[in-house]
Amino acid sequence: MQINRNTFPKITVIIPIKNEAKFIASTIERILGQDYPAEKIEIITACGDSEDGSFDIVSAMASKEKRVKVFHNPVGLASGGRNIGIRNATGEIIVFIDGHTHIDNDQLIKNTALLMAEKEVSVLSRPQFLETPDNTIFQQAVALARKSTIGHGLDSTIYTNEDKYVAPTSSGASYKKEIFEEFGLYDERFDACEDVELNYRLAKSGYMSFTSMKLAVYYYPRNSLKGLFLQMSRYGKGRFRLWRKHPATLSIGTLLPSLFTLGVPLIGLLSIISNIIFALFLILLTLYVGVVVASSIYLSLRNGIKYFPILPAIYPTIHIGLGWGFLSEFWRTITGRGIDFQSEP
Repeated sequence: MQINRNTFPKITVIIPIKNEAKFIASTIERILGQDYPAEKIEIITACGDSEDGSFDIVSAMASKEKRVKVFHNPVGLASGGRNIGIRNATGEIIVFIDGHTHIDNDQLIKNTALLMAEKEVSVLSRPQFLETPDNTIFQQAVALARKSTIGHGLDSTIYTNEDKYVAPTSSGASYKKEIFEEFGLYDERFDACEDVELNYRLAKSGYMSFTSMKLAVYYYPRNSLKGLFLQMSRYGKGRFRLWRKHPATLSIGTLLPSLFTLGVPLIGLLSIISNIIFALFLILLTLYVGVVVASSIYLSLRNGIKYFPILPAIYPTIHIGLGWGFLSEFWRTITGRGIDFQSEP
């Protein structure tokens, strides 16, 4: 299927935001500046209650540019913001962009339309790298760690630089609007992984996606260990809820951070009463430290020795954050405070 400038489809870009004052204006400006017929780009921002003036920023932009529309997101979560955008979208294709996204070229929207037509798919995935131009040394170290084998899911395609057909589960980001008419909206019981949950339903129904470097965007990494831990904890909670709703999504990669977070301290305590357990504790701890240090050395030799003092702290933050989030949601569930996934939302 071929399209040209006269037949480009209308595209709605949905941006769920909350406390994104630092980046949201730049993100919107990058979209408005795309090489695409202006009348065929619509931007919908769904703004949760923010404390940094994000709503005022996007409202001011909307007052000057009719292609920008602002909606209040009372749910506050990205899942609710995505749904508000979908309900109000008038485009044939819906593209989701986060508020803290750097777009490094003006071809993203055009490439979305062209690839969806050329590859004859209803879903497009995309690389979502973390190497933004303004990264500090710490943020660049986070980017390196997250893209490494032990810093991210082995089955994820978010960091791939290949052009190929993939299952949409981990990186689906652009959709024909009819997808939502067939499969429904995002599950607002999710605070994270709501996109993975929807994409899993698509993959389970046989939908394939296409990912391409022509669609790559760049996310700003967290700039502190605390911020990174909180982000990973949210992801861990989301992964637990994903497993609750779709048991087949549970994998060893999902469980490992939780086993590490709970297992190492538990074995450490039990080692007080047994020399054998103490020896096991030392072996496990030595193996983990060895893997983290080896990966840190490898990345530092390839990218700069300046990252070596930082990486050994980033890896445990990622792993413990994911594990803590998963385990805390597990605890909420067994104590009767978890979300009921036996009924539809």
